[in-house]
Amino acid sequence: MEVKKSPKADLEGKKSTWMLIGYVLILAAVFVAFEWTERDKQVTTDTGVVEPIFEEEMIPITEEAEQKQAPPPPEAPKVEEVIQIAENDADVEETTIKSSEDDNTAVEIKYIEPVVEEEEPVEEEIFMVVEQMPEFPGGMAELMKFLSKNIKYPTIAQENGIQGRVIVQFVVNQDGSIVDPVVMRSVDPYLDKEALRVISSMPKWKPGMQRGKAVRVKYTVPVTFRLQ
Repeated sequence: MEVKKSPKADLEGKKSTWMLIGYVLILAAVFVAFEWTERDKQVTTDTGVVEPIFEEEMIPITEEAEQKQAPPPPEAPKVEEVIQIAENDADVEETTIKSSEDDNTAVEIKYIEPVVEEEEPVEEEIFMVVEQMPEFPGGMAELMKFLSKNIKYPTIAQENGIQGRVIVQFVVNQDGSIVDPVVMRSVDPYLDKEALRVISSMPKWKPGMQRGKAVRVKYTVPVTFRLQ
């Protein structure tokens, strides 16, 4: 039986073509192998930054010239004083002073009193707090007794049932006398008036002392009005 080959399966016809392609590939591989050798690598450390170059400036050395002192100013020429002598030919009127002895007249002497300026009295300072405060004779207990004994309850206030505490402030002088009483807290006009009257009638206090000296001191006392 005869074997028939297909023209597509015939490999002998393309043998030369594949051989040429193989040669071409081999030559290309050899060429690439020759060109693939490492060349000398050069490492550069140049960063691209250029350092500035400073040119040293030459400063010329200058010598300070010695300052020459200015010559002193010339002395001012002396001016000779010329004394002029006045001629004694001027007419001078002579005046005569007459004394009272020539006329036998008495001389009147008037006495002028000197003017004395009166100084205004300086008001003493009023203290609020001192080293030793003023004190009623016998102390606070005697003061309360004095107030309760001498207060006369106003009739109108009793009829209206008015009672309360009146606060009175006054000044104790250096001699202990009581001056300038003032109502600081009022309850009723009649009660206020009676409180001022009783405070003004108090005997002299023991004055306040500051640095061993009697001074004026403000003092406050409550006057209580109470109905029984």
